[in-house]
Amino acid sequence: MEAGRKVVIVGAGMVGTTFAYTLMRSGLAGEIVLIDMNRERAEAEAMDMNHGLFFTPPVILRAGDYDDCAGASVIVIAAGAKPKVGQTRLDVVHSNVGICRGIMDEIIRRTREAVIIMVTNPVDVLTYFALKHSRLPQSQVLGSGTVLDSARLRYLLSLHYRVDPRNVHAYIVGEHGDSEVALWSMTHIAGMPLQSYCELCKGRVPDLDHDEVLRQVRESAYHVVESKGATYYAVTKGATYYAVSLALERIVSAILRDENSVLTVSTLMEDIYGIKDVCLSLPCVVNRNGVDHVVWTQFSGEEREGLRNSARVLRDVINKVEQG
Repeated sequence: MEAGRKVVIVGAGMVGTTFAYTLMRSGLAGEIVLIDMNRERAEAEAMDMNHGLFFTPPVILRAGDYDDCAGASVIVIAAGAKPKVGQTRLDVVHSNVGICRGIMDEIIRRTREAVIIMVTNPVDVLTYFALKHSRLPQSQVLGSGTVLDSARLRYLLSLHYRVDPRNVHAYIVGEHGDSEVALWSMTHIAGMPLQSYCELCKGRVPDLDHDEVLRQVRESAYHVVESKGATYYAVTKGATYYAVSLALERIVSAILRDENSVLTVSTLMEDIYGIKDVCLSLPCVVNRNGVDHVVWTQFSGEEREGLRNSARVLRDVINKVEQG
């Protein structure tokens, strides 16, 4: 662990605190600072985690304020209103854009050097407004995008084909939401194109229903949020936070370790497949500077059109916000 690896997390809700816990156990950061409107909550969460430092790699973990953004390597924004049961990520856009702008004002008063990761939903729209409002270099402001969605796809494929998820290579691109696109043409299992692996598995596993798998990926967060435990408790989970915290750890690792990892983070499009002036996810090389570059890939015609449709969905939302 190198000195000076300071990570600031804005928002001490379930996502922010679960990520702080995940990061604390990873050994990636030398210092973790939790910022929240409710300072007492941030302090309580930090205290709870500090009581477990005996069992983790050495790290300073504490509650703080926006002055702690100075000197940070990475700032993760996990603050905002979350969708209620029955709402989509896009339904909370107006309130969260206002929150996002206020947070970015506080950050850029203290630093213009940190890589900023947006995780609050709708993540693509908020990444766009965070970038435009701050006027930081586009490489420096990115969203968690479809890193988790891609992991969900790999998990579902691993279940279907009965293989380790780490042997599945697959991407979800576009919006982190209902218009996202699965890149079936780039999906590999054990180094083999998906179609070739399907032929190898004929008679042993059922045929893969691509539409059904993508539907499960798209709707998985809603199912987790709405799922109930025993009916006599009727308690909803209310949010997803375990898997997203692991996805954030993967992104932060790529930045702090300067890994040049290929991850489907959300970044500003500049005339890629005819898509401009919108943030969405494509495979990107991520290193200490944030997004180094987008990896241009050969999609099928259907996949390219799906990506353009996803961009139109996001652009429509951005236009509505800009028009008030």
